[in-house]
Amino acid sequence: MGSILPVFRRSIRESWRSVLGWTIGIAAVLSLYLPLYPSLGGSDQLQGLIDAMPKQLVETLGYDQIASGAGYTESTFYGLMGFLLLTITAVLWGSALAAAEEGGRAELDLAHGIGRSQYALETALSVLVRLLWLGAFAGLVIWAMNGPAELELEPVRIIGASAALTGLAFLTAAAALLAGAATGRRAWATGIGAGIAVLGYILHALAKQSSDLEWLNAVSPYSWVFGQSPLAEGVDLGGLALTWGVGLVLAAASALALRGRDLRG
Repeated sequence: MGSILPVFRRSIRESWRSVLGWTIGIAAVLSLYLPLYPSLGGSDQLQGLIDAMPKQLVETLGYDQIASGAGYTESTFYGLMGFLLLTITAVLWGSALAAAEEGGRAELDLAHGIGRSQYALETALSVLVRLLWLGAFAGLVIWAMNGPAELELEPVRIIGASAALTGLAFLTAAAALLAGAATGRRAWATGIGAGIAVLGYILHALAKQSSDLEWLNAVSPYSWVFGQSPLAEGVDLGGLALTWGVGLVLAAASALALRGRDLRG
């Protein structure tokens, strides 16, 4: 291995097919949903469908604002399909440390003089760069389709929403990295990463049901960035900073966790 970021460079090189696949998937989802807005947004048929749904479900899914371009884009992509796609990606990529240990690759790499902290941090950096690409790509596609799809989105708010989605995905991935570093088990890494994302979404949904449960927003990463609409109102900068901060802390903790235990072959 080379001396400059060997784990990071190898990870990027070996994962290009995966990155390409997820990039195509995001493009396909956006190409499927966004062009439909001119025929659906504000239509009586769509509004009638929304009115027929339970109020709590409508608010949870963000469909109460679906007649606007910002509400439609957020409810179909940022808050739902984009969140789902990037969560799955984050969990898969976040299990890299555990997968490397279970497969014996981590022990071999460390035997070549790579420190444990370096190994974990370079792996986290690789995950971060790939997620940043997916978030940026999604934002670019939405920006490109903004005019043709008549969404009337402000470019700066597209950037904020994409940063929110990417930060949420990185927090999920970092939780998986930490679990993998601490246990060496892919099942634990996958379970905890997915659990963090799902629990955050559930807490956000429960907080929508009653004013007595609004305190749940404080412990839901999903609510930190999507508690207010990034596209309609602008991203919550405090929530955005908290989400990215927690993700970076979890990534740093994975280095400490890996350094503090023995690796099995």
